[in-house]
Amino acid sequence: MIRIIDISEAYELLKRRGVRLAQAEKVVGPILDAVRKRGDAALYQYCKKLDGLGRQSLFVTTEIETSYDGLSKEFLEALKTAAANIRRFAKEQLPKQRFFQAAPGMRLGQMVRPLHSMAAYVPAGRYPLPSTLLMTVIPAQAAGVPYISVACPKPSAEILGAARFLGLDQTSARFFRMGGAHAIAAFAFGTASVPRVERIVGPGNIYTTAAKKLLAGEVGIDFIAGPTEILIIAADAAEPRHAAADMLAQAEHDADAAAILLTRSRRLADRVSKELEKQLRTLPTAATARSAIQKNSAIVVVRSFEDAVAFSNQYAPEHLSIPDHSLLDQIQNAGSVFVGPFSTEAAGDYASGPNHVLPTAGAARLRGGLSAADFVKVISVQELNLSALKRLEAAVTTLARAEGLEAHARSVEVRTRG
Repeated sequence: MIRIIDISEAYELLKRRGVRLAQAEKVVGPILDAVRKRGDAALYQYCKKLDGLGRQSLFVTTEIETSYDGLSKEFLEALKTAAANIRRFAKEQLPKQRFFQAAPGMRLGQMVRPLHSMAAYVPAGRYPLPSTLLMTVIPAQAAGVPYISVACPKPSAEILGAARFLGLDQTSARFFRMGGAHAIAAFAFGTASVPRVERIVGPGNIYTTAAKKLLAGEVGIDFIAGPTEILIIAADAAEPRHAAADMLAQAEHDADAAAILLTRSRRLADRVSKELEKQLRTLPTAATARSAIQKNSAIVVVRSFEDAVAFSNQYAPEHLSIPDHSLLDQIQNAGSVFVGPFSTEAAGDYASGPNHVLPTAGAARLRGGLSAADFVKVISVQELNLSALKRLEAAVTTLARAEGLEAHARSVEVRTRG
């Protein structure tokens, strides 16, 4: 049975996330160090031990083509619908290259250039996720990244077929049968078999997430992405079946997942609790979902929507469900927001368009979800003529000399004073 608690107890939920991640960092640290020092030797060792890699090649080739040929018509149609919406949204997210005349003789602007390479991490432990392949690769393609790599420890036929659907052929892409912290390390450091990349993106379990966190700076990452979480601010008249279904949709991902419902109504809290038990009885993934519901989840009774929003902004959830637009302006921190009773999180997971790779563990205080903008560099450009430089001379030389940087000041004066 899920806990029903008061708002004063709910803040303990904030501490628990940090503890789990810190524990995972201790586990993955030696793995990262081994791959850094021993490259392929360590990588293959962990692939065999943790991924079950046997006689199969680390590098997936012909299976991508043959898997595509075996995809059902229904699955291909679903890919087309989802991919079109994801690509359309990704293109809208890209920053624009532009230049403008800031003042007479001074032209400023920005260039937009794609990263040279990226790696997508696609989980396939308990559940293979072809949707994550779409969500990580399509924004990179929309941004124009020329070299794409994919890591997936146990790729299903659907994942491999989706790779072919996305055009990930061997000339511009590499698909590796590997996962976990060792896969993240291989992309971060590079090995004889695996190319080093500029950015690694994608969700994963807590160990994959810990590896990305530890290697941030060594390689670009998106953010802490996993385990998954949802926070629901429920209207008093919310449908208990909907709320319970949305909570279980997150809980079934991982025993470390978290689902939190905030409500002003104790009656609704009791009804959702009963509905969770009812739906768990027929859920094929009940073992995982029940563990997440009992360990990491809660129904929180609040006094007001203001209290609910205040807690939500401090929790900074990956997925946030709110009853209507009236609360939207008050939301400061969330990975993605789902407004109204029919904006189920599952629509965003698969096909509505916005990305389902979202920040977890409070990282939504700093940013939203994965974006095509994560795969480009915005490079500033400035062009001044002599008149424009003279107008700035006093400001530049005064500030430079205040900082003790005489050569900076002289670099201007040598041009303006002949």
